[in-house]
Amino acid sequence: MTTPVHADHDPHSEPLKTPLYDAHVALGARMVPFAGYLMPVQYEGILAEHAHCRAAAGLFDVSHMGQATLRGPDHATVARALEALVPADILGLEPGRQRYSQLLNERGGILDDLMVHRAPGADGPLGLVVNAARKVADYAHIAARLPDDVLLEIHEERALLALQGPEAADVLTSLGADVAGWDFMDVGPASIAGIPAVVSRSGYTGEDGFEISVNADTAAGLWTILTRDSRVRPIGLGARDSLRLEGGLCLYGHDIDETTTPVEAGLLWSIQKRRREDGGFPGADVVRAQIAEGVARKRVGIRPDGRAPARDGTEIVDGNGVAIGHVTSGGFGPTVGGPVAMGYVAAVHSRPGTSIGLVVRGKTLPAEIVFLPFVPARFHRAPK
Repeated sequence: MTTPVHADHDPHSEPLKTPLYDAHVALGARMVPFAGYLMPVQYEGILAEHAHCRAAAGLFDVSHMGQATLRGPDHATVARALEALVPADILGLEPGRQRYSQLLNERGGILDDLMVHRAPGADGPLGLVVNAARKVADYAHIAARLPDDVLLEIHEERALLALQGPEAADVLTSLGADVAGWDFMDVGPASIAGIPAVVSRSGYTGEDGFEISVNADTAAGLWTILTRDSRVRPIGLGARDSLRLEGGLCLYGHDIDETTTPVEAGLLWSIQKRRREDGGFPGADVVRAQIAEGVARKRVGIRPDGRAPARDGTEIVDGNGVAIGHVTSGGFGPTVGGPVAMGYVAAVHSRPGTSIGLVVRGKTLPAEIVFLPFVPARFHRAPK
């Protein structure tokens, strides 16, 4: 039993707008088409926005992302239904907690990556957040594979904001949200300046922060309240990308896609022990064989020498000029102070410290394989 899934957005039609579109325009944001929506790429400039998020609190509009809920007679039923599609341990997910996972195909390839949270309460439903460009396909994929007693609810009436940076918790606390004691990946209801929200202590920057789901008709009011705080500045897609790249975080369609597996992508940490041992998810045989035997290629961090960035698609070669892989994400790392990149290389060349070449405009430039992330994560983890 499922709710109707709306048709895919026609890429040739007018771009969609989030509930915060007018707020972005009023702030002078440069708007660009992204995943079918008009989104702010920058306000005052990518470098300044990046630095502010690292130092204080950056506010992002991520309302283009897909939000949905899985409901059923009990947690076990709903969890098992989702475990048939993803490799994470959903059955063991505790109330008020969230996990990162992936929708996989039968070859272990990644159809999309997503966040899954279990609402507080013994039989709280499962909340899903999926990527904007994949949400229609994701909903159809999930709905077609659910048992009759599990319902997929699509929340087009919801908006999503992300407040990221070392001041984020203090900002929300000052507005009445009791989140100071929350741990990384905690989820629950909160009231922010009297506005009801579902909040998770998570994000896509490598910084401490929160993702805030609210009714669309309250999003603009919350945005205004948050940006009145001098510690908060709006941040566009440009700095969002440079922050996640420095954090070594994957972008779907670049660093992961249907041709990459979680093991190749360095996401084995997101597959808990029970699922590694028992399988029962699409592509389990492939994934478990890769865990046992290793992979032919791996996602790696790359530091180009000099100042020239290596963009998506740049060929990677070994010392003899033989192609060994390609760059999937690259650009300037403002915190690092130089170009950074991620890509896939043959496993034999994946050890940090390995010298490689990047073929940029016909010229081979020196670079080195390095550990990820480029900037250490500052997620809030309570002392154990």
